[in-house]
Amino acid sequence: MSFADLRKQRANALSDLTSELAKVNQKGGGKGSEDTRFWTPTIDKEGNGMAIIRFLPSPENETVPFVRVWDHGFQGPGGWYIEKSRTTIGEDDPVSEYNSALWATGNEDDKKIASSQKRRLKFISNIYVVNDPGNAANNGKVFLYSYGKKIFDKLNDLMNPSFADETAINPFDLWEGANFRLRIRKFEGYRNYDKSEFDKPSAILPSDDELEAIWKSEYPLQAFIAPSEFKSYAELKARLEKVLGSATPVSAEKREAVAESYAAAPNFKERAAESAPAAMADDDDDDLAFFARLKEES
Repeated sequence: MSFADLRKQRANALSDLTSELAKVNQKGGGKGSEDTRFWTPTIDKEGNGMAIIRFLPSPENETVPFVRVWDHGFQGPGGWYIEKSRTTIGEDDPVSEYNSALWATGNEDDKKIASSQKRRLKFISNIYVVNDPGNAANNGKVFLYSYGKKIFDKLNDLMNPSFADETAINPFDLWEGANFRLRIRKFEGYRNYDKSEFDKPSAILPSDDELEAIWKSEYPLQAFIAPSEFKSYAELKARLEKVLGSATPVSAEKREAVAESYAAAPNFKERAAESAPAAMADDDDDDLAFFARLKEES
C-alpha cells in the first residue's frame, strides 16, 4: 500500500479498526527495555511521569496498527516463569492449561494460585513522540510502544464513544487523529493511567511529505506474533515444571484429579474456561521491563 492509498482509505480505516476491536474485546486475546526500538516513559522517584505521544497507523504492507501479545510472569520454587503464551497465536499453552485445571478444582486456594499465574495482555503499536520531558532526544522520532489494556481501553473509547453527542475518532490517523497525553502516577503501589487523555483531533505535522516520512519510519508489527517468536509447547512445559519444582500448588485432596485433567481430558480447557472467564480475565498493566530483567537473572 502506498502513502497515497493510505490517505484514500482513511474513510474505511475507522470501520476496519472497529471490527478488529470487536474481535479483541470478544476474545480477550514487548520487548524488554534493551530493545532501542521501544520507547518507555521516564518515571520519577515518586512513580510519576508524563509525555505526549501519537499513535500511528498500520505500517506499510500491514492492515492493523497494533498487535496483541499474551504472556505470563510469575515466580515459583524453581525461579521465574516469564514467557510469551502460545495462546497469542491460537495454540495450546501449558500454563493456561494448568491454570484452568487449578481453577476447575473449585478450591479457593487453587483459584488464587491460578489468578496469580494468569495471562497478561500487552499491545504493541508504532508511536510518534511529540514531547518527552524526561528525554528530549526522543522528540520527533518514531518508536514502538508496549502498553496494557487500560491504555488500549482509552483508544477503544475514542473510536467507540458511549454518548450520542460524541464523534468517533480514529486515534491512529495521521491527519485527524489526536495526541495522547500520557500521565502516569503511582496509586496503591501500581502504575495508574486514569488521568491520561486525548487532545482534540489534529494533524501530527503540517505537510504530507513530513507525514509520509513518519509513516515510512514505522516498524513492522506482525513479526511479534510470528510463530517463530514463540517457544514450543514442549519447551514451555519443561520450563513450567522447572519453575514449579517439587512443590505442587494444588490442594492434596484435588491433586490427582487436577493431574488427570491437565494431562488427558480433551475438552477440559473449554469446560474450565466456561466456568470462570471473568475471574481469569486480564486487566493488569504490569511493567514489562521489570519482568524482562527478572528473566535475565533467573
